Amino acid sequence: MPVIADPRAFLENLFSVAVAAADPEKVLAANLPEKPKGRTVVIGAGKGAAQMARAFERLWDAPLSGVVVTRYGYAVACERIEVLEAAHPLPDESGLTASGRLMAAVRDLTADDLVVALICGGGSALLPAPAGDLTLADEIAVNKALLASGAPISAMNAVRKQVSRIKGGRLAELAYPARVVSLVVSDIPGDNPALVASGPTIADETTRADALRLIERYRLDLPDIVMRHIEAGRDEPPLPGDACFARNDVKLVASAAVSLDAAAEAARKAGVEAVILSDAIEGEAAEVGRVHAAIAAEVVRRDRPFHKPVVILSGGETTVTIRGKGKGGRNGEFLLSFACATDGLKGLAALAADTDGIDGSEDNAGAFADGTTVARLADKGKDAAEFLARNDSWTAFDALGDLFVPGPTGTNVNDFRAILIQ
Repeated sequence: MPVIADPRAFLENLFSVAVAAADPEKVLAANLPEKPKGRTVVIGAGKGAAQMARAFERLWDAPLSGVVVTRYGYAVACERIEVLEAAHPLPDESGLTASGRLMAAVRDLTADDLVVALICGGGSALLPAPAGDLTLADEIAVNKALLASGAPISAMNAVRKQVSRIKGGRLAELAYPARVVSLVVSDIPGDNPALVASGPTIADETTRADALRLIERYRLDLPDIVMRHIEAGRDEPPLPGDACFARNDVKLVASAAVSLDAAAEAARKAGVEAVILSDAIEGEAAEVGRVHAAIAAEVVRRDRPFHKPVVILSGGETTVTIRGKGKGGRNGEFLLSFACATDGLKGLAALAADTDGIDGSEDNAGAFADGTTVARLADKGKDAAEFLARNDSWTAFDALGDLFVPGPTGTNVNDFRAILIQ
């Protein structure tokens, strides 16, 4: 008899547990800064920024003001902090306005003032602020090139901060001499807080020379005006040793590691052993899907390297080098590749989803798959491999009714993958 009678409900519960472990009110309560002598100004950006702002308001028993920006449809009501909305994954005019509002909020502060930065995934697209003579269209072109390149997030951010007036610690530079405390929900493999939302209040060590190397390595096709701007090296972002960061503090309040641990514990309580492959897996989503499929197949066929029943968990942020014109995100791409490689295997079910509730540009967080996915598509006259070749995972899983649509979660600790084998 199977241990889990309803595999999808089991996997969905693990996702919910993982998200709950990154609940803004829970994680912020343990990381509140000391109250300042002067003003408290809250700024923030990301898909969970509004929920973080609401939680901070409830926890902060002193005066404050502020403004945060989140993705369209992700706003929640706050009493003292203004919540703006803008486009993601490509910037728009509303994001440009929001960037201006955040920059204005931290100007003309004193050393007695405190800036609390609520930073989570998605903030890069939500905070366009083209540098020099660049325009919003130029920054959009940079984002399009990066998203289609297959480059890891570290490379993307090294380029983004060279063309921005707000990324790469520039917001903290504007706030100086006020103290800045950054409360970060990490959606980055390895949890480097400077990479979350391109680090508007946190410096990293990458330079103009690094950005140029990465542009060449990933063969990024950027507008000539963008290349001229980067090559000129005018007004580069501040590096970590700059005086504007001396009094600042950075706190990682939630991460994939904590969320995966919580999901693993929930699985064990349900009678299923859990193993975590890694919380920081990167690489092409389809290739990562095939590797996970090979491990799952080994368990199904030979009961190694893990004994059944078991749930295999992993996190991180894969990438998709876009070659087709389909719809879908990296989790759907991973899962369709996984399904193709596990076709016909019994006793296996999988969920891959983004913990912010959105995978790519559609309204699903990810999808479910099992050993019958490919066959069920074939019964409808559809070829799973063809869907994968044109990066069209959303259409494939939509045809089967297998999309996972939990809605916005209010947090973001990156990808969540769970494979149940019985």
